[in-house]
Amino acid sequence: MSINSFGRILRVTTWGESHGPAIGCVVDGVPAHLTLSEDYIQTFLDQRKPGTHRFVTQRREDDKVRILSGVLNNTSTGMPISLLIENKDTKSSDYQNLEKTFRPGHADYTYWKKYGIRDHRGGGRSSARETACRVAAGAIARQILKPLITIQAALVQIGNRPIKREHFQWSECLKNPFWCPDPSTVPLWQEDIDKARHNLSSLGAIIEVVAKGVPPGLGAPVYGKLDADLAAAFMGINAVKAVEIGAGFQAASLDGHTMSGEILLDEHNQPLFSSPHSGGILGGISNGQDITLRFAVKPTSSIPQPIKTITSELEKTTLATKGRHDPCVGIRAVPIAEAMMALVLADHLILARAHNAEIPKTS
Repeated sequence: MSINSFGRILRVTTWGESHGPAIGCVVDGVPAHLTLSEDYIQTFLDQRKPGTHRFVTQRREDDKVRILSGVLNNTSTGMPISLLIENKDTKSSDYQNLEKTFRPGHADYTYWKKYGIRDHRGGGRSSARETACRVAAGAIARQILKPLITIQAALVQIGNRPIKREHFQWSECLKNPFWCPDPSTVPLWQEDIDKARHNLSSLGAIIEVVAKGVPPGLGAPVYGKLDADLAAAFMGINAVKAVEIGAGFQAASLDGHTMSGEILLDEHNQPLFSSPHSGGILGGISNGQDITLRFAVKPTSSIPQPIKTITSELEKTTLATKGRHDPCVGIRAVPIAEAMMALVLADHLILARAHNAEIPKTS
């Protein structure tokens, strides 16, 4: 059972645990002649890595990637690409008290019930540490999409405080530690996170990711829908509890005319969709509009506040989680969001070219 892999043609398999010697992935189905190097992949891993500022976990990992196969002289060969990232700053002693105790809100209990054994060190396979592999694989996917499709993501809400949409500027995202497109919200989020820490708690977040330049025709009817694959990919990110595309849940409150919009012709006699509410996907197939997706990340359950729980012997106990954890795990989900969007779109782009030779080339 391939429960550690995703993608149809561009197939990603990740492996490794949070406190094991290393994590990594194998990316199969990568076209030959892509320009790839460790330095290139590293630029994306550096955006996700921990310990970069005080608003994320202080676990210090360089996340240095090594390419073990599938690349020769910085060029993909068409063979499977294997990537390795060593774990350097593990403190397994912080988790010794969890060997027989389940953390509420985590996968401890469910892993134990499924397998009868679990790696209690930092959550093992269920840790967000695994997402570094997805970011590395996503860097490869971006090369497949380049220069046709560009992807950007931003944090648009922390806790119950959303950004001010009228202030939205993509250029601001790289100027603050939150990937926030609204500079006026940054100091308020700093206060909110500091307050949550003082109260021994954490905050959730909403991330928005937009893909521009997506050609019409990606996706397939019924069981290969692009939006279904995107929803599955984003729900597979740690701590994600909801995904919406386009108008999302707001669609329920719109009337039919507003939701559907009109199909017009632009000055170049090309189709122009007047409504953005579909999020760039109709009937599971891209229509040429920007694809817009948002997802909600829950507050991390690893907090030092005492919480009632049970042990594997079904005994009652109280637990205050130790260790180095993100006060808002959604902050580091932004580069993960871009990677997952790239991986799904690259997979569908390759698949679409097998069905239709008219799908635009990316390079």
